[in-house]
Amino acid sequence: MKKKDAIDHFCGDHKLAQALGCKPQAISQWSDLVPQGRAYQIEVLTGGKLKADPSISPQQPTPRV
Repeated sequence: MKKKDAIDHFCGDHKLAQALGCKPQAISQWSDLVPQGRAYQIEVLTGGKLKADPSISPQQPTPRV
């Protein structure tokens, strides 16, 4: 799920943060994609209007060996 789509659906990052029970600063730290756990939460909050897609999740840093 794209961050912009979630923000647009909730009419702003402050309202999205309020719906998720977090601060807007947390949302500003997301990449262009919503973190997977939050994407599923947004899917539930929107009644499925926005869908979490496990095939497109933010890149996780590669652990150094």
